[in-house]
Amino acid sequence: MTIECPAPRHEDEVVLLGHGAGGRLTAELLDRLILPSVGGDPGPLEDAALLPGYRELVISTDSFVVSPLFFPGGDIGSLAVHGTVNDLAMRGAWPIALSVSLIVEEGLPLAELRSVMESLGKAAQEAGVPVVTGDTKVVGRGAADRLFVNTTGVGQRHGSLHPSAALARPGDAVLLSGPIGLHGTTVLSTREGLGFEGDIASDSRPLHRLVRALAPYGADVHVLRDPTRGGLAAALNEIARDSAVTVEIDESAVPVPEAVAAACDLLGLDPLIVANEGCLVAFISADAATDALGAMRSLPEGAQAVRIGEVAAGEAQGRVVLRTLVGARRIVEMPLGEQLPRIC
Repeated sequence: MTIECPAPRHEDEVVLLGHGAGGRLTAELLDRLILPSVGGDPGPLEDAALLPGYRELVISTDSFVVSPLFFPGGDIGSLAVHGTVNDLAMRGAWPIALSVSLIVEEGLPLAELRSVMESLGKAAQEAGVPVVTGDTKVVGRGAADRLFVNTTGVGQRHGSLHPSAALARPGDAVLLSGPIGLHGTTVLSTREGLGFEGDIASDSRPLHRLVRALAPYGADVHVLRDPTRGGLAAALNEIARDSAVTVEIDESAVPVPEAVAAACDLLGLDPLIVANEGCLVAFISADAATDALGAMRSLPEGAQAVRIGEVAAGEAQGRVVLRTLVGARRIVEMPLGEQLPRIC
């Protein structure tokens, strides 16, 4: 059964938290309200866009509203760099410039703002990307929640890499660079005082060097996607939809840390829908998959890379199927709305 939850279309309807969750409600808001307003046919909605007239330059923008500002493994400053660097990388691009914009609530301690900015600067330096422009606005108490950060990045594509969510093909291997669920469960545990943060930390980190390791495989690298909001379930469903294929994955092959599994059991969450900030999923031609997996494992950010499935041949199109531990098959749906608010 398919549940239809239309985006706002009447004056008495309102935006919900779920419209920003990266699932079906987000897609409906984009399709029915935002994209028709700005015009044009955007094609597949990628993590970053090619600049018109400059086919090797890529641009991406992202806003960060994570709460709390600081969490094990990161903070809003480093996350703002990693998130945009990774979005550029998912189009096969190396970051060459960042902009940073801040919306600061009156009353935020300067010590906290300094810590965030020092972390942001360190993350940018470690990623090898300069911050070249920015903007700062301060709003009254209650007009924002402490601090929001926007980053926009420009990247240069690796000449051999042209991945797109629309390029998955039957027979492709599906590779995952590391365990899932760490970021979302860490942020939620820290915010709600659940006690899991002593056992887990966010996986927030840049992935552009991992993508560069895949450059030798060129045209065999069909799709790259970092499963952030909506988790692995949303990322795979977007790829299946845009490529008109069926993706099959093995539950036993998907790495879920014990602490993440325990947190999800307590909260009634599926680890597949929990956000990540430091792993990627890659669709690679079958002939190149073993070598590509080895290349990923040669770097720290891909040391735990695994093959989790493949693109099925001759199956119904546009869906994701999970082969469960007991040998059954179930459809992995696109997440509907907001289950983990403000995790990025």
